[in-house]
Amino acid sequence: MRLSVLDVGSNTVHLLLLDVYPGSRPEPYASHKMALRLVDYQDDDGRITDEGRDLLTGFVVEARDFAVEHRAEDLLAFATSAIREATNGNAVLDHVQSTSGVTLTELSGDQEAAVTFSAVRRWFGWGAGRVLDFDIGGGSFEMAIGTNALPTVATSVPLGAGRLYRAYLAGYDVAPPARFKALRKHVRTTLRPAVDRIAAGGQPNLVAGTSKTFRSLARICGAAPSGQGPYVQRVMHLEDLRLWTRRMEAMTVAERADLPGVSEHRAAQVVAGAIVAETAMDLLKVESLRISPWALREGLILRRMDRLLRDSTSSTVDPKDLVTSS
Repeated sequence: MRLSVLDVGSNTVHLLLLDVYPGSRPEPYASHKMALRLVDYQDDDGRITDEGRDLLTGFVVEARDFAVEHRAEDLLAFATSAIREATNGNAVLDHVQSTSGVTLTELSGDQEAAVTFSAVRRWFGWGAGRVLDFDIGGGSFEMAIGTNALPTVATSVPLGAGRLYRAYLAGYDVAPPARFKALRKHVRTTLRPAVDRIAAGGQPNLVAGTSKTFRSLARICGAAPSGQGPYVQRVMHLEDLRLWTRRMEAMTVAERADLPGVSEHRAAQVVAGAIVAETAMDLLKVESLRISPWALREGLILRRMDRLLRDSTSSTVDPKDLVTSS
């Protein structure tokens, strides 16, 4: 069976198609994505503008048609912090649904953390013991810890790389030290209550980082490139991250874009993500972490697989039906 999942994030709208079979792991088939920072299309009242709404809707239609073209039998679609924090988020979701037929489900930050954790648990297996997972997005930072399929503690804080860049570093090619000092103070202060909740979950046997920010940071710190495949073990050490964070603070945006694993689209904000990662690792006394190839999208697909296996009558959303309904 070919399943598809559409992720409306703060930086990117990403459709992923996977082939799934009972007893097997999901195999990626194809993907289709668009760089779209919805927060760049918010007005002073926090509303997504008509231009941003229409760009999102247009890509959702394109993603739906891509799923149909590649014979996907089910479509999961969800939105994270960019939509849930917009003052007109519900109106944007209604517009997308009425135009494309696609219903975007809004995930809370804690749900996002829990679903991502479930994917990390499945990737590393039961033998990993108690797992602590970090996930830095464009708008929020999720952490979760636990020994089972679902986390004991899952939490989300508004410390996404894009959000922090806009609040503290926007407008500078090389921000002055005072801006980085203020950013570090804000991150540490905001993280402390969440770190206390995570620490109450126990000492982790394995710490993992997921999604693009952590993959980029690990690559900067010397991990293998993505072209070597998902089975190469990628480890990021706090000592290396500290060194490279300081180096990136002194770099121009263009210089950061030349670093391995950093796209031009994310070059401005990667240093803000590095500060979040460094601070979280420092506060939780994490000296190194491993990169998980699976994250939120895979977690949602795995949950849908489990539901279909438990209940053969469970309904699916065939993208072909959405074309005729919109």
